[in-house]
Amino acid sequence: MAYIPPYEITEKVLSLVSEISEKVGNIAGRINLDSKPHLRKNNKIRSIHSSLAIEANSLSLDQVRDVIDGRTVLGEQKEIQEVKNAYAAYEEIGKFDVYSLSELKRLHGIMTRYTVDESGSFRKGEEGVFNGDTCIFMAPPAQLVDSHMADLFQWMRENKSKVHPLVLSAVFHYEFVFIHPFADGNGRMARLWHTALLAEWKPIFEFVPIESRIEQFQEGYYRVIAQCHTEGSGTAFIEFMLEQINNILSEVNYSDNLSEYVKKLLAVMEYDTPYTANAIMGLLGLKSKETFRKNYLNPAIEQKLVAMTIPEKPNSRNQRYIKL
Repeated sequence: MAYIPPYEITEKVLSLVSEISEKVGNIAGRINLDSKPHLRKNNKIRSIHSSLAIEANSLSLDQVRDVIDGRTVLGEQKEIQEVKNAYAAYEEIGKFDVYSLSELKRLHGIMTRYTVDESGSFRKGEEGVFNGDTCIFMAPPAQLVDSHMADLFQWMRENKSKVHPLVLSAVFHYEFVFIHPFADGNGRMARLWHTALLAEWKPIFEFVPIESRIEQFQEGYYRVIAQCHTEGSGTAFIEFMLEQINNILSEVNYSDNLSEYVKKLLAVMEYDTPYTANAIMGLLGLKSKETFRKNYLNPAIEQKLVAMTIPEKPNSRNQRYIKL
């Protein structure tokens, strides 16, 4: 008998699928994202930073950006390698078969290169899902991993035209975390594959840093995983992930309708270059800090076109601003 993951399509799921589909359609119809490769790269960097931060990688967003851009970064070699690996893996999105189990192992080999002994192969020992030092649940025995993963991928292949991609990708994410097929890198791979499945449906998801939303609500992420394990159903996780995707689509700004002030600000800033406020004011020929912040900088930050390098300390004297 064919394996069927346990979950239900609730009214909440249907409503969220409808809302997300409408937002995706509006964004795709309003702006040509293919003409904005910098946006893809910057959101990919945000995704990588967040996905690694969830797994306790301590490198800052700025340091992750520097590693990817080939700059020297002072940090633990393992953490730097994790960034390089994750970037190489995310660069593969759109180039591999998301329904292939052998491709999953290949991508795990890329994601964990030089950092994990069992890179690219399923675990041989017992594992559990942990939030810090707290065990959320113990994964199935190692001898069942091969059959569980084969069942999951067979279900995806047989249902990819029957189950909405938003639902199918969330089902995969929860089932993958539950099976916990690898000795290390399961969370990173689950989030990578979720994004890859969505990007196959709508390429716009290459521009949506879902991982940053998961990091923001990390406690809720682990809580709902534990809830699903207790209930024996992935329904709550599907609802949780759809909520996060729906919310981040509302937050990410793709509009070309910018004020003349913001356009001037963006015109004088180079991508991936941190600027002090005084440096930007100099480039713009401005002397009033109040005018600069009110008309130029704050609107650009609110529209997620410019980001602070130290967002947790907005008034830091070391604060810099980067064009996204």
